Amino acid sequence: MRNLVLSFSELTPEQPLAGGKGGSLARLYQAGYPVPDGFVILPAAFVNDELQSEAWTQVQAHLARLREVRPDAAFAVRSSALSEDSAQASFAGEFETVLNVRADEDVRQAIHTVRRSRHGERVRAYGRFMLRTKRLGSSFGTADLETQDPPNFEMAVVVQRLVKADAPEGAAGVLFTAHPVTGRRDQALLTATWGLGEAIVGGTVTPDTLTVDKATGRVLARDTADKQVMTVRVATGTEEQPVPADKRRAPVLSDAQAAELVGLGARIEELYGMPMDVEWVLADGGDAQHRFAIVQARPITALPTPEPTPPTDWKLPKGTYMAMRNNIVELMAEPLTPLFGTLGLAAVNASMGRLLAGFFGRTDLMPENLIITVNEYAYYNGSIRPLPIVRILLGSVGIARRMFTGAVERWTEMGRPLYVETVARWQAEPWRETSSTDLLDAARALAEAAIDAYGALVGGVIPAAWISEALFTIAYDRLIKRRDDLAAPTYLLGFDSAPIQAEKALYDLAGWARTDEGLAAYLIDTPTPDLAAQLGDSPTPPNVEADTWHEWQDRFQAYLQHHGHTIYDLDFANPVPADDPAPVLETLKLFVSGQGANPHERQQASAERREAATQAMLTKLAGWRLKLFRKLVAPAQRYAPLREDGLSDVGLAYPLLRQMLRELGRRLVAGGMIQEPDDVFWLVQDEVAEAAARLDRGEPLDDLSAPVPERQAINRAARRATPPRSLPQFKFFGIDMAEAKARRARECAGDTLKGVAASPGRVTAPACVLHGPEDFGQMRTGDVLVAGITTPAWTPLFVRASAVVTDVGGPLSHGSIVAREYGIPAVLGTGSATKRIRNGQVITVDGSAGVVTLSSS
Repeated sequence: MRNLVLSFSELTPEQPLAGGKGGSLARLYQAGYPVPDGFVILPAAFVNDELQSEAWTQVQAHLARLREVRPDAAFAVRSSALSEDSAQASFAGEFETVLNVRADEDVRQAIHTVRRSRHGERVRAYGRFMLRTKRLGSSFGTADLETQDPPNFEMAVVVQRLVKADAPEGAAGVLFTAHPVTGRRDQALLTATWGLGEAIVGGTVTPDTLTVDKATGRVLARDTADKQVMTVRVATGTEEQPVPADKRRAPVLSDAQAAELVGLGARIEELYGMPMDVEWVLADGGDAQHRFAIVQARPITALPTPEPTPPTDWKLPKGTYMAMRNNIVELMAEPLTPLFGTLGLAAVNASMGRLLAGFFGRTDLMPENLIITVNEYAYYNGSIRPLPIVRILLGSVGIARRMFTGAVERWTEMGRPLYVETVARWQAEPWRETSSTDLLDAARALAEAAIDAYGALVGGVIPAAWISEALFTIAYDRLIKRRDDLAAPTYLLGFDSAPIQAEKALYDLAGWARTDEGLAAYLIDTPTPDLAAQLGDSPTPPNVEADTWHEWQDRFQAYLQHHGHTIYDLDFANPVPADDPAPVLETLKLFVSGQGANPHERQQASAERREAATQAMLTKLAGWRLKLFRKLVAPAQRYAPLREDGLSDVGLAYPLLRQMLRELGRRLVAGGMIQEPDDVFWLVQDEVAEAAARLDRGEPLDDLSAPVPERQAINRAARRATPPRSLPQFKFFGIDMAEAKARRARECAGDTLKGVAASPGRVTAPACVLHGPEDFGQMRTGDVLVAGITTPAWTPLFVRASAVVTDVGGPLSHGSIVAREYGIPAVLGTGSATKRIRNGQVITVDGSAGVVTLSSS
C-alpha cells in the first residue's frame, strides 16, 4: 500500500511533496521543538480535490494514533502548498484553515475545504502578483493565472493536534526573529493576543506588540493594545467572542515569557540558518508550565536589508596625523548625527578656535578644525606642526597665566550672563514667524552661544577644578594624610550644586504630591509615557480633584522650566528633559512611592562632614603641612561646585534650539521633503540651508527623505563599535598595539574590566546598560548603571543605581563626584563596559580597587 499520509516523525527531507508548512513542522518536530504532533496528507492522496478511499483509511489510522495520547483531542487542518512558507513567498492567510474539529467526518470535510481553497480568487490574485514580481518560478502556471483559470498550486494538507489556547490564560501570536520593519537581526518582534491566533491572521484584533533584544531577552518596547475580540473554541469549530473587560488592556505575555519565546525563536533561526516567522500558541496554564507550542515556522519574506556592520577601519582625514578622544570630546561620547556633525561642529570649532587664540595670543598654532569626525565619532585633532609646538612650550607659563587668571569671573561675570541674555533675547523674538533661512540662522546662533558658554568653562572653571582637585588629592594622600584620617573626597563633597538642587526640587515636588492620596496613586500607577503626554492640556483623571491636577501640571512645568535644560551630551538631536521629561518622571514616581534617600538630608550630612573634617584638619596640622593643606583645599572647594553648576547650564539654549530646528523640520515635512520633523537632524547643514532657501523662494522642493534611513542605520552600526582612544592605530599582524596595551591594562582577566577607582565600595547586582535617555526606562532600583559617560542630566538615575560603571571618565568627572555624593561605588574609564557587559548580567563593582568582575551566566 502506498504511503499517502505521513506522520511528522516519518517525513524526510527527500519528500518534497509535503509542502512548505508540512516539511517545516516535521523538521522542527524531529529536532525536538515543541510542535504538536500531526501528519501530512500528500497531493497524490487526492483526485479532483477529494480524498481517495485508500488515503482516507490512512488518515483515520493517524487520527486514532493521536487520540491514544489524548482521547478528547481536537484538530487543526491547514494547507501546505508546495510554494507556501518559502523564502520567496509565504502565502500567509491565502488558503483556508479549519480549527477545532473532532469527529472523523468533520475532519474529512475540513480536509476537503482546505484543499479546494487553492482555487480561490485571493490565491489567484496573490499568485499573479508574485509571478509579476518574479518571486515564483514559471512552473506555477503564468498562463493559467493571466486567464483566470484555476492556478496549478499543488497542495498537501496538514492535520495537527490543536493546542487549547483557551481563556483565561491561553494565547497565541507571531514571532519574527528579526525586526521585519528595520531589518535589525539583533531584535525580535512579537505579537500576542488572547485565545487562538486566527484573530491576528484575520486582522480582527490589534495584538500586543513587543520588541525584544535577542541577546539578553530584555523587552525594549511594549505596546499593550486594547484587544476587543478573541478567537475561542466552541463545541464544533471556533467563533469570535468579546475579550473579558479585565483582559482587554492587560499584557498577554510577561517579560519572562517574552524572553523564553524569543530564546526558542533564536534556536529555530539557528536551525534554519535564516530569520524566521514563527506562529506560536500558549496553552491555558502556560504561565506556570511554560507550555509554548510552535504551529508554523517559515522564512521571513521581504526582510529589509540588514544593518550595516560596525566600522573597523579608523582612517584619519587627509592632512591629519593624530587624534584623541579627550577634552571636549567626552561630551560627544556617541556617534554624531549629521546635522550636529556639520552645523554643531562648525560652532564648536569656531568657538574653540577663538578661545585658544585668546590663550596663545595668535591664531596659527592650532589646526583649523580642532574637532574632526572618524566613522561618525568626534575626535580632538592633535595635528600640531613642530614649530607651533615649540612656541606653545616656550609660552606655556604665559598661557597658563591667561587661562587661570580670572577663571571664575570669566564664567560667572562674562560667559554665563552673556549666554543667558542671548537665550532670553531669542525667546522674546517671534521666531516662528520668520523665514526658514532666518530660522536656521537663529538656530545656528543659539548653537554657537551654547558652545561659547562651554568654552568659557573649558577655558577656566573646568581645568581649574580638575587641576586644583588633583593637586589637593595628590598632596593630601602623599604628604598630609595619616592612617586614621578621612579620604580626600570627603573635603570636596556636600556642595549645593545645580544637579543636587534639581534633585531636591524633584523630591519636594514628590513630597507635595504625596499629600494628595488620589494624585499620588495616579502618578505611581500610570505608565510614564502616558504621564508625559498629560502635562499639557489634558482632562483631569479619575479620583483626582481638578484644582490639584492643574496645580500638579503647573508645578512640574515650573520644574522643567528651571531644571529641564540639562543635556545628556552636546549633540542637540538628543532630547533634553524639557521636551522629553520621561526620565525625570521615573525618578519622581520613585520618590512619590516613598523610595529613595532624602537628598536634603544626604547633602546636609555630606556638607557637615566636609566642614567638620576641614576644621579638624586645620586644628590638627601645623607647620608646612598646615600651610600646604590650607593653600590647596581652598581652591579645590571653590571650584568643585562651580564645575557642576557650569556643566548643568551648558544646555540653557537647547530647549529653544531644538524647538527651532523641529519647527524647521515641520516646514520641510509640509513641503514633502522629509517624513518626520525629527528627520531634520539626519540632514547635513548644507542640505537644510538649501531646503530653507527653496522654501523661502517658493521653488520646487527636492525629496530629502531617501538618505535618512541609511544614515540612521550607519549611526546605529557605529554605536556597536568601540572607537579607538587615539589615532592612528599602530597595527602588527592586524592587531592594534596601542589598543591591545590599553585593553590589557583595563582587563585583569577574561571576566574583569579595570578602570579608575572613582568612588569606594563594593556591590554585586544586575547591570543596566544605557546608551541615552531613550533607555532610561529600563533602569530598575538596585541596578548597576553602565553607560558611556554621565553628565548632570543623568543625575536622577543615581537615585536608583547601586553602583556606576562607565567607558569614559576619571576621578574628577561628573560620575565620580555624584557617585561619591550618593555613597555608591563607581569604576569609570573602563573603555569598553557598554560593549562587554550585557543587560541583566550580574556584575561586581569594586570602586575601591577600580575593578568590575563579570559573571559567566
